[in-house]
Amino acid sequence: MPGPFETRKDLVQEAVESGATTVGKIATIVTGAVRDVAREVGSFATDVIEMREASNRALKEHAADAQDEADRAAAHRTPEDEAV
Repeated sequence: MPGPFETRKDLVQEAVESGATTVGKIATIVTGAVRDVAREVGSFATDVIEMREASNRALKEHAADAQDEADRAAAHRTPEDEAV
């Protein structure tokens, strides 16, 4: 039969092992959560960048279309139109 010292030693050993296991599990959960949050933030940033680039392309296309329309309108004017 173990003595009181050995019983306490076993109790402390079990408590430390259990605590270490629990801390390890919590660290794994936190690490996974941080990884997932970083992935989602990166994905959101990518979406924002793509939307900004699409908006810039649309603005450039609109400006080019407006310039083409102005050029076509200018090409169809007659000298009499310019005098008015």
